[in-house]
Amino acid sequence: MSIDYAIDTETAVRVVKLGAHIGAQIDGVRLGGDLDAETVATLRAALNEHKVIFFRGQHHLTEDGQYEFAQLLGNPTTPHPTLSSAGAKSLAIDSQHGRSNTWHTDVTFVDRVPKASILRAVSLPSYGGSTTWASTVAAYNALPEPLKRLAENLRARHTNLYDYAAEDRPEENFRAYRREFESTYFETEHPVVHVHPETGERALLLGCFVKEIVGVSRSESQALFHLFQDRVTRLEHTARWNWSLGDVAIWDNHATQHYAIDDYDGAEHRRLTRITLAGDIPVGVDGTPSTVIAGNAESYSSVDRLPGAA
Repeated sequence: MSIDYAIDTETAVRVVKLGAHIGAQIDGVRLGGDLDAETVATLRAALNEHKVIFFRGQHHLTEDGQYEFAQLLGNPTTPHPTLSSAGAKSLAIDSQHGRSNTWHTDVTFVDRVPKASILRAVSLPSYGGSTTWASTVAAYNALPEPLKRLAENLRARHTNLYDYAAEDRPEENFRAYRREFESTYFETEHPVVHVHPETGERALLLGCFVKEIVGVSRSESQALFHLFQDRVTRLEHTARWNWSLGDVAIWDNHATQHYAIDDYDGAEHRRLTRITLAGDIPVGVDGTPSTVIAGNAESYSSVDRLPGAA
């Protein structure tokens, strides 16, 4: 690890870089709704640069405190477009309901893709259960020029009808969770490469919610999806976090995918709480925005617009 930079405040904030393309640990910050503007600006800058940032020792943080802190970074969404039973302010990421061991960017089946998420560890297994993030910006940048041009001209349809657990679990609690997840059908067409609304970087917008690449055959769609998705998940583009109680992770949902590693037994319990921030409607390199095929996400989230945006 290397210290990327430090900010002189009443308590020094240190940003410790964890990898060349993604990940940094932030030291010297006590998260909550009372953070000063300078520290919040430092966290925003670190998130834009490192894509996912981690905090240790936030044992004081409650769901209310997590929510109040989230409000300093943006406008919280409702917990989820379909999972109304999983929480009021935050979404419970609970192994008793399912395990998100597939690569995904959160909630890409709606048009207004969340810009960021704040995840807090509440209960952890005695072993395993870490999470890995991948930089979709690094994945795009690593493409040869001909593949960049190809990706920039493709669009993909995303839907919430997908194999979230990567397996058919027989337990009723898993099945009930799945039924609720699919209770309202959403489908959105996104550009495969979108322009980050804050940094201007180009990033791949894929993950497990992709139903098909538009305008090609099914076999061609699968081949194109894997061609670009495999670039995202190259180990060089990833950072893995081994959770401890009191940890908090914040990731840029416009620039990452993530994967919760299912390497703990069924008797072990893993629970984290996630608060998600409203994002914009993705825009492709050619300026064409995403389009809704099915579903209305207005009750889930507002559309975040940067100052000066139309």
